[in-house]
Amino acid sequence: MDYKEKYAQWLDFADDETKAELLSIKDEKELEDRFYKDLAFGTGGLRGVMGAGSNRMNKYTVGKATLGLARYLKSKNSGEISVAIAYDTRNNSRVFAETAAAVFSSQGIKVYIYETIVPVPVLSFTTRYLSCNAGVMITASHNPKEYNGYKVYDSTGCQLCTDDAQSAITFINEITDYNSIPFDGDKSLVTYVGEKELSAFLSEVKKQSLYEEKSELKIVYTPLHGTGNIPVRRVLEGMDVTVVKEQEQPDGNFSTVRSPNPEEKDALTIAIEKARQINADLVLGTDPDCDRVGIAVKDGDDYKLFTGNQTGALLVKFVLSMKKEKLNSKSTLVKTIVTSDLGANIGRSFGLNVDETLTGFKYIGDKMNKYEQSGDREFVIGYEESYGYLVGNHARDKDAVVSSMLICQMASWYKNHGKTLVDGLNEIYDEYGYYLDYLDSFILKGKDGAEKIQELMTYFRNTGKALFDGIESIIDYSGGIGDLPKENVLKYVWSDGSWMAVRPSGTEPKIKVYYSVVDADREKAKKRLDIIREKISDIIENK
Repeated sequence: MDYKEKYAQWLDFADDETKAELLSIKDEKELEDRFYKDLAFGTGGLRGVMGAGSNRMNKYTVGKATLGLARYLKSKNSGEISVAIAYDTRNNSRVFAETAAAVFSSQGIKVYIYETIVPVPVLSFTTRYLSCNAGVMITASHNPKEYNGYKVYDSTGCQLCTDDAQSAITFINEITDYNSIPFDGDKSLVTYVGEKELSAFLSEVKKQSLYEEKSELKIVYTPLHGTGNIPVRRVLEGMDVTVVKEQEQPDGNFSTVRSPNPEEKDALTIAIEKARQINADLVLGTDPDCDRVGIAVKDGDDYKLFTGNQTGALLVKFVLSMKKEKLNSKSTLVKTIVTSDLGANIGRSFGLNVDETLTGFKYIGDKMNKYEQSGDREFVIGYEESYGYLVGNHARDKDAVVSSMLICQMASWYKNHGKTLVDGLNEIYDEYGYYLDYLDSFILKGKDGAEKIQELMTYFRNTGKALFDGIESIIDYSGGIGDLPKENVLKYVWSDGSWMAVRPSGTEPKIKVYYSVVDADREKAKKRLDIIREKISDIIENK
């Protein structure tokens, strides 16, 4: 069907509220964007703009995904099947969670659903803790307020990886009749959970504590209207923490920020202003589903925003220094292919094995499961440049709760030694070399944007080493590298260890370009980065 036929079909079966929204659309391009395709259930689940239409997040697309997932679970399991469900502070998150609970229970599947908002890592933990067959988290992570999403986890608390995801997608795609989706569930199969499970999670997080000496460290924390407020404050008890009142309470519109993403420079603006007022040492901000954390550190009269790579490198050194006596030949650090090599090199200097995965923390979680099954390696720390870190085996996804605790303990350690995290980072650069890392994201919306992203990837692939002077090798992950699944990623590597990677985002209408420039001279590194970025920007904007 073309988009007009799909539109007509939806007007036949949709409820009155959905029909009214669809009939109010006068822009033909908007209508096309809502129906030119079905919202794709990718390897991590659904994510899209909320609204009526087959290419939007709404009760029908959530219902379709849930019914398909229920059939997938039944095909894999005999006996009682159970699913854990949680949700964040976004608009409609609870509605979508309860929609999923109703559809699962209508299929005879037992549901444990949180009675209030909790972070992503809590859902990952709960799936294992309650011995569920799967977990669902309603969240769009750090995306703008218009978005919501549906993440699916397996029985280990890891997001579905390639093979399992493809199997689930097959069942979901078989559902073409939205009238067949049963939205009236069996309430006797739905159990609300909460404090007991959250406390169990926090107990496991606190087992990762590495430094509890008192210090004069002053912290400003913002949950950015998300799920981190209660759990992060509970693991920071005993520290001097000031919470940003304007951003403390849940708000699906994220009304005090342009974007609730700690990767964005202005996300911590209000928190930094509060830090100035009280002369705080550290600013901490977690995203809406509390799986990412960003920091700013007092540096003289100003505050320095750290990148995910910088925080990751500091955490690696701190964690390994504190765990030095417990490390062994199996100890392993896991990072993604677009994460700086700095943290990996620190890990190697402590004798750690280093494993690389594709972008997405699910692949790090998958590595953890394989280590657990084989016994050949032991997971110590995993992280990605996009502000996601995990220490401990309590979850199989990035965890801003445990990360916040360890970052604050790390800052306390430096404070007690008369230093800041800026000093700590400079010490790392002095020892391991200077790495200048950067990310550019280019937004290309709609059908035209999706087509242009594919055209750009074809251009980069065909241009090859001619793209820049001095490129020594190109790694094309689309054919599969080692034991990694196939992925549409290109990585250009220079002879000095610098690199650039290009990939379409799996969750947003963006093409992302990652840069890592290695040079002992910081000014030369910056100039080189500027030249590379300018050329890439020109290609993407003008091709």
